[in-house]
Amino acid sequence: MVSMMDAREEFTTALRAGQRAYRDSLAGGRYPYLQVLDDILQNSDVETTEPLGLVEIPIDRIVGTKTDGRTKAFACNFMPLLDARTEFGTKWITLCKSQMEEGIRDPIRAFEFMNLFYVQEGNKRVSVLKHFNAPSVAGYVTRLVPPRTDTHESRLYYEFLDFYKATAINSLWFSGEGRFAQLVDAAGKAQGEVWNEDDRLALTAAARRFTKAFYAAGGARVSLTPSDAMLAYIGVYGYAAFIDAVESVMRANLSKIWKEVMVMNEPEAVSLSTEPATAPRIRLTNLSKIFAPEHIKAAFLYEKTPASSGWTYAHEMGRGELEEAFEGRVATCAYENIRVGENDDETMERAIDEGAQVVFTTTPKLMAASLRAAVHHPDVKILNCSLNMTHPDIRTYYGRIHEAKFLVGAIAGALADDNRIGYVATYPTRGMTAGINAFALGAKMINPRAVIHLEWTAVKGGDIYESFARRGVSVVSNIDMRAPENSSPRFGLYRLEDGEPHNYAMPFWQWGKFYTRIIGSIFDGTWKDDDVKAGAKAVNYWWGMSAGLVDVVYSRSLPPDTARLIELLRRAICQSEFEPFEGLLRAQDGKTYGRAGERLSSEEIITMDWLAENVDGRLPDFDELIEEAKPLVKIQGVKKEKP
Repeated sequence: MVSMMDAREEFTTALRAGQRAYRDSLAGGRYPYLQVLDDILQNSDVETTEPLGLVEIPIDRIVGTKTDGRTKAFACNFMPLLDARTEFGTKWITLCKSQMEEGIRDPIRAFEFMNLFYVQEGNKRVSVLKHFNAPSVAGYVTRLVPPRTDTHESRLYYEFLDFYKATAINSLWFSGEGRFAQLVDAAGKAQGEVWNEDDRLALTAAARRFTKAFYAAGGARVSLTPSDAMLAYIGVYGYAAFIDAVESVMRANLSKIWKEVMVMNEPEAVSLSTEPATAPRIRLTNLSKIFAPEHIKAAFLYEKTPASSGWTYAHEMGRGELEEAFEGRVATCAYENIRVGENDDETMERAIDEGAQVVFTTTPKLMAASLRAAVHHPDVKILNCSLNMTHPDIRTYYGRIHEAKFLVGAIAGALADDNRIGYVATYPTRGMTAGINAFALGAKMINPRAVIHLEWTAVKGGDIYESFARRGVSVVSNIDMRAPENSSPRFGLYRLEDGEPHNYAMPFWQWGKFYTRIIGSIFDGTWKDDDVKAGAKAVNYWWGMSAGLVDVVYSRSLPPDTARLIELLRRAICQSEFEPFEGLLRAQDGKTYGRAGERLSSEEIITMDWLAENVDGRLPDFDELIEEAKPLVKIQGVKKEKP
């Protein structure tokens, strides 16, 4: 049996917490009492009112009262400010005794506005429950929905409404846009799909455990919500493991991935390396030589085989160049036909167990396995071939292939006497859209009337070549490199002459240049320099023609004047004197991007989700894609899907 004395002691503790919050607020120039919804609504419109009925209200989302009648009885943290001898204090102590004996069961009444709750009836019940760190309280809630605007807060709230409509979960809140949709994807659900009761309860319970682990790990000191950190956790360990994890496991894992959590707090989470270092940094001591390895074993992980995939074949050639460049000092090994989600973790562990000190995973689909391995093996250097990924525990790399595409587009413009040019794209991912537009701009520079007819290999159904034939297209930019098993001459830029393709140019990747420079930085001790420059950000390598990572090869049958022009443009790009995305650029819908005399930023190029005005085609919707394309597009897609 709980005595009144025990309840009075709890009140004294709560009163001190309230007085402390009151003083801290005044010292910081903040309002020291509870927020009042009526005051807020004087400057805010309400579009609709929705009675939600009896729901569980997250206690940490309750921030104030509906009216100002009792607001000054509480500090801003809902702890009491009035003395125990007052009527208020007596009622608070009685409620406290009830909570300690059997728990407060009577529902409160509250209003929800922008996913924050304001109490109409039951302020003291909320105060007592907050004192005891209760996770939630039952309450009859009326939702006040403001009109949709183009502010960050409004967009975020409407994302929450979509999430709530499907899940009836109100305990999660993110600080960044798009994260509710990311959580739904991670859970394996379709956007808008209604969750069943078991799935809803499983996520709610796991999120509650995670919130405790987050604050135990020091989460109160960072300006992130527990939901933000939860999404980072799921990104490393997966949704199923998150749902099943106990609080102690969550806490232990959080300490390992804290960098992954903290990077979500960075407005610019990526440190982009656009050029390799010109020379090793001059050091004052020989410590770097002492700790630099004499020999390195590097592992390469391929989703397919070099024989069946042109992409894998290009990386395999780079692996061979790496061994040649460091003959006797570097040993490499390759792991092929990795099944993402089945044996990717096992293959990563096998590579590391077999002595790999550096691991290159050559597809974004291996990002999750790369992250998990990096967390468990912090001494192993892991790099994933993807673009603009915000994971500081690993490094990512890709190339400015749009520079080469621009040159090939210029050649295509010179060859297309009828102004019609075909372009075969693969997946609508980061880098692909920039490549299409750069090609279109290159063609337009040489031939202002050139039109690019865009087709996608990743779209279900249809016949690309029949479509080109129907439109009378004879000049085509096809997939850059064919796999050895595919002997078709339809690759790179070609023109159909008497029904036969004649190849003229091709962008190509020189991965050996990149791999050699990266391993060289480990040998000379400058590998860590990029970490120092990046700070808490993720290191992304995005090198171009100036670094030799991408280039163009063209046929000797190319007209001499055209070849001379291409060499001039190539030299200007390599010397940063020319950038394809410079000046005022016009999209299909008439919108303009950039400014005269200025270049688009790296971020604008990487995340480009529009097509140039001379492109005849569009970015496909997710549902139009073949199944093989969907996993990659989910990770690196550029098109913003609407819920």
